[in-house]
Amino acid sequence: MTAQLQILSGGICTLVICKPAIRRSAQVGDWIVGLGSANSPMGAISDCVVYAMEVTRKLTLRDYDAFCRTWCPNKIPQWRNLQDKRLRLGDCIYDYSQGEPPKLRWSVHTEDRMKRDLSGQYALISDHFYYFGDKPVRLPTRLYPITHSTQGHKSTSNQAYFADFLSWIEALGFEPNVLHGQPQMWISDRG
Repeated sequence: MTAQLQILSGGICTLVICKPAIRRSAQVGDWIVGLGSANSPMGAISDCVVYAMEVTRKLTLRDYDAFCRTWCPNKIPQWRNLQDKRLRLGDCIYDYSQGEPPKLRWSVHTEDRMKRDLSGQYALISDHFYYFGDKPVRLPTRLYPITHSTQGHKSTSNQAYFADFLSWIEALGFEPNVLHGQPQMWISDRG
């Protein structure tokens, strides 16, 4: 897991920071597939699925802050929590309670990331996802065309593979909306 993806025990997965182009362009009903990195704490896993999420809700960052205050307070980072480091990693890092521009909460990002984060404009929420974390699942070679060989993303060019991908991930037999592995960040010295 990277800082941009968060999973709650309440059964939602969110993409709120980092990946601004994806957050601007994704629509409700789209699927986002997170592949591993060649430089993961676990080694090279760039041909493995770490998570796949259907976007079921899209909120402005301001609305996401209000949503978290009411429904998901654990998504607001508790940076000084030393007993449960997971609570430090919340992705609701921008506080709009005092108006605009928002204030950056103590979090996984610093002010040098603020402009990029805010350029994404939206928080993507999913209540239909598969999360493998430190137990990523190797993508079948027939689906390699959906991958992007460098940092970035593909979109409409993947449409021809959508049904095959969905059939494949559902046929794996994993229950959706639960953690099947731990976030990679938890196994490294970061966080």
